[in-house]
Amino acid sequence: MVGQQLRAWDVLDERVLDVMDAVPRERFVPSEWRGLAYADAEIPLGAGKLLAPPKLQGRALQALLPQAEDNVLEIGTGTGYMTACLALLARSVTSVELHPALAAAARSNLAALDIRNAEVVEGDGLAMEFPPEFDVICLNGSLPVAEPRFAHLLRPGGRLFLVAGKPPVMEALRVTRHGENAWTTDKLFETCLPPLENARQPAEFVF
Repeated sequence: MVGQQLRAWDVLDERVLDVMDAVPRERFVPSEWRGLAYADAEIPLGAGKLLAPPKLQGRALQALLPQAEDNVLEIGTGTGYMTACLALLARSVTSVELHPALAAAARSNLAALDIRNAEVVEGDGLAMEFPPEFDVICLNGSLPVAEPRFAHLLRPGGRLFLVAGKPPVMEALRVTRHGENAWTTDKLFETCLPPLENARQPAEFVF
């Protein structure tokens, strides 16, 4: 996975590579799919959710580069693989999952690895209110359009990773907050990611 997928897709940060190599990905995959745990493929998790391919997760982690003192917000926990990676890189992770069964599985998976600095919260992360105190925010699902809401939850210097657009082509973006009213957006790569449930749809133009 590290050599053939991550490095080949320009995931070169050693901290990210070490963490993704250390977290046993197969523990976060349903038993019937464990043979594909490290494959370059989306893997069904249940509740209509998919585990993104390693290369996409590696690029997201590299774009965010969580530091040891960072507080992280994650939307779309799934079974907790990205949560585990974020927790090993950062100080604390608050992860929000809409589906109770997935949230329970994520808590169990994180506990089995003795990861104690990640909290999994049940709820709709697109509707919940959060304090504006995060250094890193990771959205594990796409939005039809990039919205400013999550960018406003960042501290100065904070980074947000999201994928925006509609199939077949979407853009992975990193938004960085530089000050009270200053952000920049970097277009990272084209990809396609299943949407976050309950994402607000933009108004359609009517002639």
